[in-house]
Amino acid sequence: MKQILVTGSVGQIGSELTHALRERYGEENVVATDIRMPSDTRLRDAGPFEFLDVLDPNHVTRVMQIHDIGTIFHLAAVLSAIGESRPNVAWQVNMNGLYNILEAARQYQCSMFFPSSIGAFGKSTPKDNTPQDTIQRPDTIYGVTKVAGELICDYYHKRFDLDTRGVRFPGMISHETEPGGGTTDYAVEIFFEAVKHKRYTCYLREDTSLDMMYMPDAIRAMIDLMEADASKLKHRNAFNITAMNFTPAQLADEIRKHIPEFEIEYEVDPVRQEIADSWPNYMDDSAARDEWGWNHEYDLAKMTSDMIKVISDRIKG
Repeated sequence: MKQILVTGSVGQIGSELTHALRERYGEENVVATDIRMPSDTRLRDAGPFEFLDVLDPNHVTRVMQIHDIGTIFHLAAVLSAIGESRPNVAWQVNMNGLYNILEAARQYQCSMFFPSSIGAFGKSTPKDNTPQDTIQRPDTIYGVTKVAGELICDYYHKRFDLDTRGVRFPGMISHETEPGGGTTDYAVEIFFEAVKHKRYTCYLREDTSLDMMYMPDAIRAMIDLMEADASKLKHRNAFNITAMNFTPAQLADEIRKHIPEFEIEYEVDPVRQEIADSWPNYMDDSAARDEWGWNHEYDLAKMTSDMIKVISDRIKG
């Protein structure tokens, strides 16, 4: 079989996706790449690993030539909070990097997955039950690059018949990898602090409602979409997908069911709060459910129970 290339494989989503793809398709068939060397020896040694700077088109072409790539999962990106502090870098990585990968995919006739985000929406977007097709006017550089990314992936499909596919992710929750500078990272940090210290100081208001997803559901969504029957995909790119929505206060209440002494305080970060306030409360993901059978497995209660168990076992062990 042709090999699968994962960019940004050291990141929060990329590391877990790489492991899942290797389990499904064989370790030798999944090429992990990043601009950083992974500290996870399994990620580096279990299958092929290449140093790859997506901003260097010659570097991208070299990796494509070395490996017989048939599918690309392009996850290399600068996230929302870091993007606001380094907008120039965010534009270069999120746009120029995507363009270089699209060109490589076109040249070598690969299918390609590109993740968009709830950050692609803005304050003028309907916040409740946000439609699949709606106004998108984000006011962050991260959001701007995600909207542009959705559009250029659509363009490459229509103009060059490139098999591009993607989803709009909500906030990601995982116990495997450190958060990477996103606005929703509190929903990961809070679990580690709850287990270790029984308290957490949150940078968002207690009533900030956001869509979220547990990483196992996100990994399955990416693989399922890329394996879906193309003839059934009306949208192809930027499918809304979600699993749960909650506020920091609601998450804290759920954690207290397992750690009764847990306490939460709030010191609002105005930058991240403004970003969060521009995002939907919850999205309508019926298009993904209808077109390729998307369905989540983890809700708030099941995710919280699993996160606390895994983190507690890791600390004890």
